[in-house]
Amino acid sequence: MSASPPDSSAAPAVAQGPTGSPTEFLKAVVGKRVVVRLVGGVDYKGILSCLDGYMNIALEQTEEHVDGQVTNRYGDCFVRGNNVLYISADEPL
Repeated sequence: MSASPPDSSAAPAVAQGPTGSPTEFLKAVVGKRVVVRLVGGVDYKGILSCLDGYMNIALEQTEEHVDGQVTNRYGDCFVRGNNVLYISADEPL
């Protein structure tokens, strides 16, 4: 019994998600629009200006969202890292 070469006409495999590290993701989103979810459930959407090893975050052109509604707008916003639940990209990378 001999092995046959893979069939190139077969359906492509299911697309895989990003395989990079969290550090690579954070480097990729600096200067881009992000959503920062706080442990209290409030979202901040803005341009990620910078962050440090403690997850302290600086955002520009920031909107505060509570229950999906914009409640405030800030020029600059600084978030202490211990309040951050997650950071996600708000635009394609």
